[in-house]
Amino acid sequence: MAHRLIECVPNFSEGRNAQTVDAIGQAIASVAQVRVLRSETDADHNRSVITFAGTPEAVRQAALRGIAEAVQRIDLSTHSGVHPRIGAADVVPFVPLEGVTLEECAALAHDVGREVWETLRVPVYFYEAAARSSDRAPLEKLRAGHLAPDLGGPALHPTAGACVIGARKILIAFNIVLNTADLSIARAIAKKIRASSGGFRFVKALGLLLASRNLAQVSLNLTDYEQTPLHLVFEAVAAEALALGLEIVDTEIIGLVPAKALEEAAAHFLRCRNFHSGLVIENALLPLTEKV
Repeated sequence: MAHRLIECVPNFSEGRNAQTVDAIGQAIASVAQVRVLRSETDADHNRSVITFAGTPEAVRQAALRGIAEAVQRIDLSTHSGVHPRIGAADVVPFVPLEGVTLEECAALAHDVGREVWETLRVPVYFYEAAARSSDRAPLEKLRAGHLAPDLGGPALHPTAGACVIGARKILIAFNIVLNTADLSIARAIAKKIRASSGGFRFVKALGLLLASRNLAQVSLNLTDYEQTPLHLVFEAVAAEALALGLEIVDTEIIGLVPAKALEEAAAHFLRCRNFHSGLVIENALLPLTEKV
């Protein structure tokens, strides 16, 4: 029987209290057949991202446990951070990995959303492939605060806000830090390259200020890296910065990234004319290792 695997990448509105983040991670990891793949925090964003994967039912249970722990521990009435947010368990996307369709992930999102509202009394929005209508699909529209929740509300939970739950394809979250503290520059570059402003398709971007480093950041989500590759967006930001006499200090991947995206970036920057995935030794050996 083929494996059925789903990835979940919940974003929680806490990046400064390690005890809270650890408790949420432990709640998720307490479910059998779930593996936590990565956990990371950002104090400036005041946000944590916990990436985990497993069977559909196990991922469902783990997501509910993580959301419940976040609702219990995070108080948005005292929250501050540069990243936009609407809830303690802010965004909970389900991503099909193997043997599962996007439609099945959307159905799972609806099931989890119903339980979140019924048991935690936290209103729920559905986004992307789980959205009830196309005009409610973009996350940024829901964050604008003009739409009522799909479940519960209209008033949000007094301390936990609302939870945005959805289904989507693999997304690359990528941050680029510039050697300037001028937030207006990062915002201008973000506006120029994001799809909603006429820039690259499948790119969402924000300009943020990292107070801990006194540097501006272009925060990116690539919603279809096969249509708009990572290296193309990197070069565009670098070119915009250079035109202003600036440079990129460093970059950061949030969560996990597909090997194909990194392979394509390596081939591009190395100007490798004969590149194909089979040149990567781990890929070439895969048929042998699978038989062992």
